[in-house]
Parts: sequence; C-alpha cells; structure tokens
Amino acid sequence: MSEPRAWWLDKKVKKTLKALTENGFQTFLVATKGEALEKVLSLIPLNANVGIGGSITIREINLIEALRAKEHVIFEHWSQPEENQVEVMRKQLTSDVFVASCNAVTEDGKLINVDNVGNRVASIIFGPKKVILIVGVNKIVKDLDEGLKRIKNIAAPANAKRRRAKTPCTVTGECADCNSPQRICRVTTIIERKPPLTDITVILVGESLGY
Repeated sequence: MSEPRAWWLDKKVKKTLKALTENGFQTFLVATKGEALEKVLSLIPLNANVGIGGSITIREINLIEALRAKEHVIFEHWSQPEENQVEVMRKQLTSDVFVASCNAVTEDGKLINVDNVGNRVASIIFGPKKVILIVGVNKIVKDLDEGLKRIKNIAAPANAKRRRAKTPCTVTGECADCNSPQRICRVTTIIERKPPLTDITVILVGESLGY
C-alpha cells in the first residue's frame, strides 16, 4: 500500500474507532486476519457455547476450525442440513458468545446490517451474553447513505451470487429492489448506540474481509 493511501486509511480507521467507542462499543484494531483470530479467541471464555452468524469474514479468519480445536460447542447453521438450520439459528440467540461481521460500519460509529431471515441481526441486538463483530476496513463507510448503497450494490449481490439466488442482482451486480421470492435483502438494522443489555465488541481488521 502506498504511503499516502496508508495515511488516509489510518485517519479513517482512527476516526471510526473513536466514534464506536463514544457510542458505547468496546473496540480493538488489529492489522491482519491472523491477529483477528487471536483476538477473538482471547475474548471467548473457556467452555462457552458460541453462535456463528452467516459470515464470509468468520470463515476467512478460520475461526470455526479454531473453536472446534478448543472443544467449544458451536451453533453454526451453514454446515447443517436445511431441515436443521432454523433450530440452530434459535440456539444462536441464547449462546454465551455470538460472533459475526457487519455489512457496513460508519465513520460516526453506527453498525449497519441487512439480513434475509433476520437471525443474525436478532442475535447481534439481544440474546447472547457477548457479541463479537469482526469487520474488515473495506466495510468502513462515511455515513448511513453510503453504507446502505455499499450493502445493496456490493455485499448483497455478492452474497446472492454465493447462494445462487435467482435475483436480478446476480445478473447485473446491482440492487433492483426486487420482489423475487429469493430476495435476500429483507431486514435492515442500524445500531446507533450499544444496546444497554448487550455487550458488543467490534474488532476492526486492517485487511479486506468478506463482501
């Protein structure tokens, strides 16, 4: 990365971390996905049941394998047969620790997510004793408007393509605000301040992670 680019990114990240902290979130900054994995593991108590939200980021840092090696009980629905997935999603709501990512984080410290079923955002907001969100710097945006545009035109089309959904965005790469039965953009949440009964930690990673 060029020196001017690194300088600009450093300013952007520090501004975002300061705002997140002021909004009540515990925050950490790590440089690499390897350091992100180490930090997450250090925040999860021994013998804790861990819920895993639908997230490419989580899988890119190899968290699931690391948790299994430590013999944690894991509630992770992507690897389950379709008939078992809803039951696993419900268990995520009462897990000791829930780990996921965010679709976008604003420079003024807001967390933006768009979900299909809503299980991920529900677990982030209330239920688990501790929530840990791992976010690559590629997901930092200036404000809510930019964040929603990022989700609709980057994250959502990529996720729809991954799911092989039959939606317009998997053809054009852009949101058409469709009414497709396989539409994945159904629930939008904006967390402006830390909810009073939920312990939320945000780990910003100095790499591009997820969609």
